[in-house]
Amino acid sequence: MNVVEIEGVSQYYGDVAVLRGLDLNLAQGEVLGLFGHNGAGKTTTMKLILGLLRASEGQVRVFGRAPSDPSVRQMLGYLPENVMFYPQLSGLETLRHFARLKGAAPEQVQRLLEEVGLAGAATRRVKTYSKGMRQRLGLAQALLGQPRLLLLDEPTVGLDPIATQDLYQLLDRLRWQGTSIILCSHVLPGVEAHINRAAILTRGRLLALGSLARLREDAGLPTLIRASGLSRADWLRQHWRSEGHATQGWGAEGVQVSAPDGSKLRLLRQLLAQDDPSDVEIKPPSLEDLYRHYMVRAAAEETSL
Repeated sequence: MNVVEIEGVSQYYGDVAVLRGLDLNLAQGEVLGLFGHNGAGKTTTMKLILGLLRASEGQVRVFGRAPSDPSVRQMLGYLPENVMFYPQLSGLETLRHFARLKGAAPEQVQRLLEEVGLAGAATRRVKTYSKGMRQRLGLAQALLGQPRLLLLDEPTVGLDPIATQDLYQLLDRLRWQGTSIILCSHVLPGVEAHINRAAILTRGRLLALGSLARLREDAGLPTLIRASGLSRADWLRQHWRSEGHATQGWGAEGVQVSAPDGSKLRLLRQLLAQDDPSDVEIKPPSLEDLYRHYMVRAAAEETSL
């Protein structure tokens, strides 16, 4: 059984459709990245899963039940994009308060403060916290009760690079323990190594859904091959251009070539047969590249209508 099942869901605010025929599912222990521009429908999708909204059309099931079922809500953890806490309370008091509301074991509080890196600031008032510290407190609140499904809306907002990496390592551990996670983020670099699948939304409709390998295959974007420390860089550029490959210089004595699907190994063999590079980098299309591709394709389709 899937943890989340969304079937044919449309959502309207008055005459405005914010979701149109959305089909989406989430398996146990899976991390799904939910991506799209502002207004694409990401937060609305999360609110439907949380039971804060009822679908105008279609069906949403969480653990096989309606999201509004009280037993379902006990299994959820949620970090909103903008976290708000009582400013006069300390971090420790705040987390104890939420633990009581959720019926979580009190001993979880100190452990979670340590896990998110706030143990040293636990007795400080929240109003003295930086944005990143408040975000980490929000994550600790979402983890109370050891939720089986975690919904994170822009969790890296305000976090420095080290704290961001710590967050992703924590999410990896939760996934290995069987927690299912839906992650919304505008910050695409760094995300792709920590998700199983990506869902890309625009104007309330699903553009693409699948693993990065599947999306790369569907998009057909080229892999970049970059080689440095070459003695025949000019010859290689001219040769590959004559074969119709996009190529350019890379550094002082290097070359970059775009390898369409199926040509990567052939181009690598040519490179190694003609030269002795000091370094070779193979760069498949990134999540950012895929996101841009699907957005451009969607815009072109809308223009042609």
